[in-house]
Amino acid sequence: MKKENVDVLVIGAGPSGSVSAAYLNKHGINVKVVEKTKFPRFQVGESLIPRCMDNFDEAGLLECLMQQGYEKKLGARFIRNGVIGCFDFSKKYSEGWNWTWQVPRDHFDKTLIDEVIRQGVSVDFETEVTSVKFQGANSLTTVKHKDGTESNIKAKFIIDSSGFGRVIAKQLGLEAPPKIAEHGSIFTQVKDIKRPEGIEGTSITFEIIEREVWFWYIPFSNGNTSIGFVGPMEWINKYKGTKTEVLQQMIKTSVHYYDQFEDIPYLFEPYKVENISKNVTRLFGDGFVLTGNSAEFLDPVFSSGVSFATETGLLAAKLTIKQLDEEDVDWQSEFVDYMKQGVDVFSTYVKEWYTGNLQKIIFHDKPNEEIKEQICAVLAGYVWDKTNPFVKKHQRILKSIAKLIEMEENMSE
Repeated sequence: MKKENVDVLVIGAGPSGSVSAAYLNKHGINVKVVEKTKFPRFQVGESLIPRCMDNFDEAGLLECLMQQGYEKKLGARFIRNGVIGCFDFSKKYSEGWNWTWQVPRDHFDKTLIDEVIRQGVSVDFETEVTSVKFQGANSLTTVKHKDGTESNIKAKFIIDSSGFGRVIAKQLGLEAPPKIAEHGSIFTQVKDIKRPEGIEGTSITFEIIEREVWFWYIPFSNGNTSIGFVGPMEWINKYKGTKTEVLQQMIKTSVHYYDQFEDIPYLFEPYKVENISKNVTRLFGDGFVLTGNSAEFLDPVFSSGVSFATETGLLAAKLTIKQLDEEDVDWQSEFVDYMKQGVDVFSTYVKEWYTGNLQKIIFHDKPNEEIKEQICAVLAGYVWDKTNPFVKKHQRILKSIAKLIEMEENMSE
């Protein structure tokens, strides 16, 4: 059987794996990427947040993205019963990028990995990992190619960026209960022939249908738009029929978007995902680290997926280089604890979205601009800035403000 020797094996060619591979290659590390699917391939998660721009830039992948003409995302809109709450990323508390993109992920992900290949990294598509055996810090990975043949890859370290494939988590039995309540989603794309002019037609928008049920609208620069619903599985499963029929029924619940999409054909049969959130018991071990969705996924409501994927991918690459250079690496404090801080902040915002507390703040008729800027920084992904009270005190501050708004409303009645 053919055997290949590399310094680092990256499993998965999505944004997390691309960032890891590009950064490692830029620093002279012999890295190889294996990817189970053929690119381009459909992937959900089309809305980015500004923090990921820093990561693409540091990995040397920003320039190729700048040339693609993707729809600029300048902020986010929320709609409930006709009331609109807007966040402008240029009016945020923390320093950082003021915009990002809304992207068709099939094109976006292929653009990234094509650039990684152009920079000199070996990437094998349609190559499935069938087993991983660890021998101390080294590993021997067996892969199956599209022609049915197998080969071995010996690596000093593995970065698992396999997304929902969760290769190492499944191999080593690391699956864990999610931190967020179990929600599901159903979604597709359309040719948006009734798209409104101006900001209404270019901005990502979340429409609240019920407290725990919401609809997303993500327009792309190519004229297509991603649409989908997220809600408790009980709500999703009450609709019967094919996935197309189910989504058509759900669209009727949207006051804001029903007229725009009531008779628009879908570009493909909708996807249905049950129990979106994912978690693992540990993020690293001798010879490996988990990044992106292969480690943890919260909820799509604030578009944090690609940002955390690239954050973990970049940090994993940096620490891997230190380890290969025989420097001391404390993966717990330098990787897990760091990422946990950001994930915990976002988890709070997701949870308080579904309790309704964050919705009360977003739709308050007299918003405090300072509070709004501090929340906007979190929504932009700058969740490690502890000078921001809405980061430092995230566990209690949203509840406290929501309570004040409730008291204010009661007094005015």
